[in-house]
Amino acid sequence: MDGELFPRERAEIAPGAVHLPDWLGPRAQRELLAACREWARPPAGLRTVHTPGGGTMSARQVCLGLHWYPYGYARTAVDGDGAPVKPMPRWLAELGRRAVSEAYGTPPEQMEEYDIALINFYAGDSRMGMHRDAEEKSRAPVVSLSLGDSCLFRFGTTSSRGRPFRDVPLRSGDLFVFGGPSRRAYHGVPKVLPGTAPPGLGLDGRLNITLRVGGLGP
Repeated sequence: MDGELFPRERAEIAPGAVHLPDWLGPRAQRELLAACREWARPPAGLRTVHTPGGGTMSARQVCLGLHWYPYGYARTAVDGDGAPVKPMPRWLAELGRRAVSEAYGTPPEQMEEYDIALINFYAGDSRMGMHRDAEEKSRAPVVSLSLGDSCLFRFGTTSSRGRPFRDVPLRSGDLFVFGGPSRRAYHGVPKVLPGTAPPGLGLDGRLNITLRVGGLGP
């Protein structure tokens, strides 16, 4: 944010968990938002996710590459309209590898190809409970990009949904990467801060674009 007293800096939140503020500039944010709006259109568009226990996730979701549902992956929107999932764009996969390279200093050519994207839309009252990204066979880092309203991102340990955890404010354009010993850490979003999106972005609410390597085979 312009004019703040202490500019935000790169921070390691836990071993293998790195926060890079303002990683996406205004133009890149607008371009990614425009792409998300296209992906959210049917078929296999933005949907409400229902859990096996009868609950409903307050954040709505669209998937690329493979379709995530509680708790697995499919090639069609099995809990939506049943249409084939949209493909993972090459440019988005490359963005994921560049994110990991800048977070860890690893050459992109040494990384696996990112082949799954989960895009969650949070309205002002949406939340995400503590959970682990555990359906993938690959241990490649998870890449998380934020657009729109700021949020509190809660990052815990691999052993418990409860304490200890850290609440990290994430703003539009921020990058968060977690891998290595933190790859299976519990994390969630306890709060979205409505009205905090950049005025020029044109988004009410928050979009979280999460990139993953499935390692699930053909």
